[in-house]
Amino acid sequence: MKTLVTVGRGGTGKTSFVALMTKYFIARGDAPVLLVDLDPDQNLAEMVGVDLEHEGVKSISELVTETFIQKGGTTIGIPPTQRIEATVLERGLYEGDAFDLIAVGTKWIEGCYCLPNAALKGALSSLTRNYQYVLIDSPAGLEHLNRKITTRVSDIFDVMGPSHKSFENVKRAYRIAHDVGIAFDHFYVVGGCLFPENLEQVAREKTGQDYLGKLMFDDQVQESVIAGRSLLDIPDDSPAYLSVQHLMEKAGYGKK
Repeated sequence: MKTLVTVGRGGTGKTSFVALMTKYFIARGDAPVLLVDLDPDQNLAEMVGVDLEHEGVKSISELVTETFIQKGGTTIGIPPTQRIEATVLERGLYEGDAFDLIAVGTKWIEGCYCLPNAALKGALSSLTRNYQYVLIDSPAGLEHLNRKITTRVSDIFDVMGPSHKSFENVKRAYRIAHDVGIAFDHFYVVGGCLFPENLEQVAREKTGQDYLGKLMFDDQVQESVIAGRSLLDIPDDSPAYLSVQHLMEKAGYGKK
């Protein structure tokens, strides 16, 4: 099993990258893959054509609220992950033919994401052994990376924009992964669709990391995102999808 984590600032195309990566692994015959949406905006499900509410699937945050907050808190001596893990697997997991999906969701209560994170970490420890690939879409703030949702990662992909803040975000993500003890094989920098190709060397120098390449801008992707259509239905010859194919092959995930 390989776990691929995608991070990056908002608006760089991070979630589109994860969705097109999903399309790539499905095309390789690696289905089902497990998608984990750590972003509170919950955009990943829509980008792969899933309406979680319609499917009757709830986010981890919703299940935590129902299980603990609305029932007056936790029971002393019983770890939260043990109390909610079965609920998460039963009501918080979307199961499809080509992929399954689980989402942390929006935090509706004050405080941090510690409880939803702990619940997700417990559920993932049981789930991940059933998949060849686990694709994690992590939010721009790196909070979930910092809280060690998973302690062993195959590769980290940081999708960045053409800005000083993006360069700094890459360096911060790399430092956090090391500081909190997340083991990973590779840390790749990926230019978002607005990242100029002539800044490739600048990206390497500014971040100190391996620049893998960039996502190509694609009108079809933009139109699908605006319309709420699945990126899994993007044509195989679309510039964006072909660029993701190229990036994944460079990262060692070549066609079978």
